[in-house]
Amino acid sequence: MVEVALAFVCALVAWSAAAALIARTLREPHTYAKVLAGSAVSVAVALSAAFIGALLGFSGPAFRLLQIGAGLLGPLLAAWGTAEYAVASARTRFGLRLAVAVLSVVPVVVLALDPVRGNFGRDYPAMSDHYDLIPGIALAAVHIFSAGLLLACAVVAARAEGRRTAGHRLSVVGLIALAVLLEIAITRLGLGMLGQVLMAGALGALWTGFVRAQNPPEEPRGRRRGRRRSGAPRSGGADDLDGHDREDRDEGDDEVWGRRRKRTEDEHYDDGYRDDYADGYEDGYDEPPAPRAPSRLRGVITIYTLAGGGADGFDDCADLVVDEVARREPDTLLFACHTVPSAPLQRIVYAIYRDELALEEHEQQPHVREFARRSAHFVTATNVIELALSGASATDNLADMLMPR
Repeated sequence: MVEVALAFVCALVAWSAAAALIARTLREPHTYAKVLAGSAVSVAVALSAAFIGALLGFSGPAFRLLQIGAGLLGPLLAAWGTAEYAVASARTRFGLRLAVAVLSVVPVVVLALDPVRGNFGRDYPAMSDHYDLIPGIALAAVHIFSAGLLLACAVVAARAEGRRTAGHRLSVVGLIALAVLLEIAITRLGLGMLGQVLMAGALGALWTGFVRAQNPPEEPRGRRRGRRRSGAPRSGGADDLDGHDREDRDEGDDEVWGRRRKRTEDEHYDDGYRDDYADGYEDGYDEPPAPRAPSRLRGVITIYTLAGGGADGFDDCADLVVDEVARREPDTLLFACHTVPSAPLQRIVYAIYRDELALEEHEQQPHVREFARRSAHFVTATNVIELALSGASATDNLADMLMPR
């Protein structure tokens, strides 16, 4: 009865986890989330068959469902979903999809049609006790492919930009890899009652990895003090700040605006002094005035590489932040988001600020922080290029054309 109770608990946990993953996927429909939810559903179907086998005794159909669901599709889809999460290259992801299609269809046919042998009991049956050579080769190919793909994902995650981001992605890959290895070990070895306990652990690791993947970390922010090179910060908006964070933000805003007021007063003083001096200079001398001081304008180009299926979500976030910048930031002279016709998964945000202080003010705005938090789910990589103006030519109504108010 203990085996039956454990099998029932595993099946119940599997279907609960699958339903929860599907619900989260409907809210944020990333490709990797759909694939990982499919892996959870496959395992849930397999564990339902395992419960029937533990209750009534395993048979050929229950054994096949266990091997196809938990031994083949579960690990393969989990490894594929991890690659969709960790790999940014569209070509690489397309190649992986072709490989997964081949490694899922052919082995499923083999496992479903190849004859089984031996007698069954009530414990999880080991693959080698009931399948012949060809199904064993098919499963071994899938398991080796899944393990190699997870290892490659770990390498890619370790090279992610930012120590905190790299650590976070490595933890996601590690948790899903743990789930895959447990599923493979259980279906290949059986392991009796221990196999049922380990299967619950595999489901927990898959669930935890999925949740962590949908909650990226906040990167430290600050110019020349570890500034994250991926555009705006991934912290929450104004409503997500607790009291301590809100106090820190208010103090920072007061400091910046105080500097803005002081700089404005200094500029008025300097302008009046220079005007009086220029009048006297023109009266007494005929030499030309000194060369114009260099421009204080600052520009930033941010190049975003989007995840597959994330273009619409990112564009919605970009539309909102562009409107807010146009309404609330008079010292942000230009803020525009561009698509790239030759690269549908790239977006380029180009911004021009009145000076360095205007750039700092922009980075502290609540709508900029909210844009960073929401768009992080759709972005796989970013590249930031800072510019200092050396010369320019533009029409008078360029800002009105690009940023209608």
